[in-house]
Amino acid sequence: MSISQGLPGRFNPQSYDAIVVGAGFAGAVCARCLAEACGYKVAIVERRDHVAGNAYDQLDDAGILVHRYGPHIYHTNDERVHEYLSRFTQWSDYSHRVLANIHGTLMPVPFNHESLRRAFGEERGEALYRKLVSTFGQDKKVPIMDLRERNDSDLAELADYVYQNVFLYYTMKQWGRTPDQIDPAVTGRVPIFVGDDDRYFPQAQHQGMPKDGYTALFERMLGHDLIDVFTGVDIRDIMEVGERQVSICDRPYGGEVIYTGALDELFGMDRGALPYRTLDMVFQTLPQDRFQPVGTVNYTVSDNFTRITEFKNMTGQVVPGVTTIMREYSRDYLPGSGETPYYVINEPQNQKLYQSYRERVHGLLNFHVVGRLAEYRYYDMDGVVASALELSDELISNH
Repeated sequence: MSISQGLPGRFNPQSYDAIVVGAGFAGAVCARCLAEACGYKVAIVERRDHVAGNAYDQLDDAGILVHRYGPHIYHTNDERVHEYLSRFTQWSDYSHRVLANIHGTLMPVPFNHESLRRAFGEERGEALYRKLVSTFGQDKKVPIMDLRERNDSDLAELADYVYQNVFLYYTMKQWGRTPDQIDPAVTGRVPIFVGDDDRYFPQAQHQGMPKDGYTALFERMLGHDLIDVFTGVDIRDIMEVGERQVSICDRPYGGEVIYTGALDELFGMDRGALPYRTLDMVFQTLPQDRFQPVGTVNYTVSDNFTRITEFKNMTGQVVPGVTTIMREYSRDYLPGSGETPYYVINEPQNQKLYQSYRERVHGLLNFHVVGRLAEYRYYDMDGVVASALELSDELISNH
């Protein structure tokens, strides 16, 4: 692998069998698969000045390993994904735990046995827990809609408490919605956990953090003689997508093009911009060993930020006397501003707009879209990797 800032004057796209747009999970996985399985020479073109996409991590000025684009917690039940990524990293045994700050009291979320005791007191909390166990069984994840459907005043009270104190205000901040705009179907899926497991992903068979960080994982994945990476390059400056062909550097390109960016941006948003939510992230370094007891604390009923992340609690890094935290503020994404689009707003009119862009590349046999932006959908990291492996399978079989 070679990583270059910008394109060299001698850059010739025709010397590559595949051009990959984006050096995040989707692009990196496809590039590695095609280089290994097909012997393809692959060029990755990345708009940012680094690889690893939103998973990029780096040491800050205090020596703390931080995730520049927000916390990334690896978890999966997909054996193929886990086996593939494990080629490029070892994993810590970190299990993600989240607390909600509810009127100054920290309670585990999803709401569980301990949360009941902290919210309702020992006696009342235990009584509610016993009723949950007798009704639904132990170690079950139960949506609050199921609590309401039992026509039991105690369970209805619990459902209302979780809705008001864990879900409602947090969702309003995260998505910029008023209560009447929040889909009742989403509300009903808010879970409680009938048990004592306080992990945020209790059913994920594999979870942890890459021992050397995400950036190191990507550097190993891209460390192949047939892969060249060019950072700081906007593909729109050199690629044109027509109805029948793709041109790169003013010449028709016949190799495979794997595109992981936003489709509306590729076409200048000429049919309208796809809506997203973005995040303002405020980092703060503090002269103390630890700020909070877990990696993430959600502020569900107070403050105008959604959560605080403390990175040392996730990475296991040992740096005495100093820690770095990050507050997240959610707001609407401003198209064309250079901001990072984080969360798809999955509403019917937005999917319709996306499909109108997707149809414009449907007839291009050598143009493939994959990943969170290109597919306009919310993915966890393992979902992106699975989608990239699936596309790679298809291209390899055709080869």
